[in-house]
Amino acid sequence: MNNYLDTLNDEIKEYFSILSPEFPEWMNDYINTPELQRIHKISMSCGTDYTKIFNVRYWYSNLDHSIGVALIVWNFTKDKKQTLSGLFHDIATPTFKHCIDFMNGDSEHQESTEERTEQIIRNSKEIMALLNRDNINVEEVSDYHIYPIADNDTPQLSADRFEYNFSSGLVLHRVWDLDSIREIYNNVTILKNENGIVELGFKDPAICEKYINVVSNLWPTWICDEDRTVMQFIADIVKSMNVKGFISIDDLYEKSEKEIIDKILNCKDSYISDAFKKFQVSSTIKTSNQPFTDTYCTSVKTKKRFVNPLALQGETPRRIYDISDSAKTNIDKYHEMFDSKLSKYIGLDFDFKPYEI
Repeated sequence: MNNYLDTLNDEIKEYFSILSPEFPEWMNDYINTPELQRIHKISMSCGTDYTKIFNVRYWYSNLDHSIGVALIVWNFTKDKKQTLSGLFHDIATPTFKHCIDFMNGDSEHQESTEERTEQIIRNSKEIMALLNRDNINVEEVSDYHIYPIADNDTPQLSADRFEYNFSSGLVLHRVWDLDSIREIYNNVTILKNENGIVELGFKDPAICEKYINVVSNLWPTWICDEDRTVMQFIADIVKSMNVKGFISIDDLYEKSEKEIIDKILNCKDSYISDAFKKFQVSSTIKTSNQPFTDTYCTSVKTKKRFVNPLALQGETPRRIYDISDSAKTNIDKYHEMFDSKLSKYIGLDFDFKPYEI
């Protein structure tokens, strides 16, 4: 059996040691199952690895993210069931992640692919044997929404939201370094929110304010014209491959991104393969307030991703929006951008119109 940590670069090893100074060795048996190893071949960047429009520093997989979430949960709870729910939360992720939500018409919520989680766990002989060994029922680990430390609704702070804010800012956009992550993370504690439910928050409002000042630079990158263009183009390519019978929907849940890309590049329909080759070398996009018909053009909404964490004011947990002028300004600025400053029509500088059923 492989030791997962040995496969990581030094930066991610140190990052994980910040999230949990103790790595729970029992997790390695689960990590080495085929179902979790599959998502090690899926990138967290939702397709942006495969075009020059973005400059991704290095590969950060969906398994890396899932382990990061599990480590945060473990660090704060030392509860094996909650930790496994974090580890399994993306086990049903298809290739290209949320691009497939775009393909399914679910670009605003990005939850359409979650329904296979329990099925994948139940169908895994290896995972079921481990759960039986550890006296854990599938229902206790197949839905991380039942554990508010692992997951909760936007704009609350959870392990999942914390991890992708940290890793995206470290690997994709470099708004953090390890020292700043350590300073912020070491200030985090479990608080009770306005509904009496446990939630990750900050001991010191000044550290929470610092967190918002940095992480708010990430939020626009997840809704920007470039990101939506890339995700919708990949969605349209995959849809076209499926319509023409070159791949099945099940392929998206069973194969790696490399395997799907190889199928795209080598498919018999040169209209699809040539479009993807042009996408790979593209470095810019097109934007307009009016539709354009000469090249690839789309119009798509996306999910609003931001946080408004709790911070202790005295002994009372309060939302940072209500106690920090700079946090309020940053959150309001993001809402304004989301509501009024995104291009209505976006596209690429070559022609491609997806096949329809």
